[in-house]
Amino acid sequence: MESTTGMAMRTASGAPYRFDAGALCLELLVTGGPGPYDRYESLHGPEDVRRWIAECRLDPRPGVTVGPEDPAALRRLRDALWRLASARAGTVDPPIGPPTDGDRAVLNEAAAGPPLVTLLGPGNERIAAPGADVPRLMTEIARDAVDLLGGPRGDRLRECAGERCRLLYLDLSRPGRRRWCAMANCGNRHKVRAHRARGGEG
Repeated sequence: MESTTGMAMRTASGAPYRFDAGALCLELLVTGGPGPYDRYESLHGPEDVRRWIAECRLDPRPGVTVGPEDPAALRRLRDALWRLASARAGTVDPPIGPPTDGDRAVLNEAAAGPPLVTLLGPGNERIAAPGADVPRLMTEIARDAVDLLGGPRGDRLRECAGERCRLLYLDLSRPGRRRWCAMANCGNRHKVRAHRARGGEG
């Protein structure tokens, strides 16, 4: 059964599916990216940032104040993350190139800021502290990226094996053999191609 967690996506034919990237920082990459990925750009304005926040894995989910300059700052962090994460996965994409010192500087600058704050609510529930803004959100994303890229979890960073799919995800499967962004997307296309290659048998 297809997972109900993750980011809402659509296949090339427009069918909905969910992509579980396994990490907050990787969820940001589905919003577009550098070079050829700019055709998928979805962070055009503040409302787009709010929409992404409403769907990402932040828990508790804060009410983030988003200003007019914030989407550009978030895109800058995202583009740096694309190059850094692709390199960590061992799949540097020539159109976007390898990571640079500038990319690491962007990530580290964001990671050094004050993060989002979680408080204890009256019912012993975790609640988001007021005053959240995009710089704090970027710190949360950047620290997640530093933990992933600089730690042992980075060995489980994968690129989808689908043809022309470059989505990156953290392989959390026990054997570490996940191949697809989602079975409902690239996994299903692979099954169809394999079936056709066998002449439609089975």
